[in-house]
Amino acid sequence: MSQPTDADQAPRAATADAELSRVGWQCRRGMLELDLLLSQFLTTGFARLDAAGRADFLRLLGYPDQIIHSWLMGREPPADAELRRLVTQIWAATAKHPGDAA
Repeated sequence: MSQPTDADQAPRAATADAELSRVGWQCRRGMLELDLLLSQFLTTGFARLDAAGRADFLRLLGYPDQIIHSWLMGREPPADAELRRLVTQIWAATAKHPGDAA
């Protein structure tokens, strides 16, 4: 079995860049604070997520801004355990925790 070459890696890198760009657009929200938090997480924490974590992040982005904001500000935890775990990861990656000044 041969080792992958740089040419083999290029399509994977292009696919990853396209995914990151697409998710970046989904991080753009109607609330500036969410834009900043989600975009920061995309650059600092998204790459560390496994496939399930990335799917959970995309699922989180499907919720309305007010619900995501409530979760990320610690006003109300998500009912779903995977989303609770993801919110904790977002806090850790962005150094934003409930009760922090905005």
